[in-house]
Amino acid sequence: MHIRIEGEDLPGRRGGAEADTLRLGNVHVGVQRKTQVVDRYPADAEAAVWTFEVTSREVDDLLDVGGPYVHGRPGARFLYLSWGAVDGEAFAMFRRAKLMFADVPTTMLRAAHDGAGVLVGRLGLTGPDGGPRCARVRPPDIAWQIA
Repeated sequence: MHIRIEGEDLPGRRGGAEADTLRLGNVHVGVQRKTQVVDRYPADAEAAVWTFEVTSREVDDLLDVGGPYVHGRPGARFLYLSWGAVDGEAFAMFRRAKLMFADVPTTMLRAAHDGAGVLVGRLGLTGPDGGPRCARVRPPDIAWQIA
């Protein structure tokens, strides 16, 4: 199954002290693949887009997803968008956003599983506090569709 996560409104693009701190701290956001944070974008990027594949299979008439980008136990699977400060090759994570597969409408998840298109999640990456979005991101803060 193909997935694309489209992030906009990154917190480093805004004015103010929080944005200045993110830019000066070389803060980036990336998708977590196993224990590594990959495909990182700076906090002041215009947008961030991650495209990757996950496995999907039928288990007792329910869809289960897996693979190196998927975390959590069956029935509670999710993706992580991780925020951290970059210093050379080092990435010091300090915050994560959790995108739950349970929040994807079943018909969309099944359509992606059946190959009807790419499962796309669109979200703003600035949280209510003006900093990096973190914690569980639920609709309407993330919009899912098949493209």
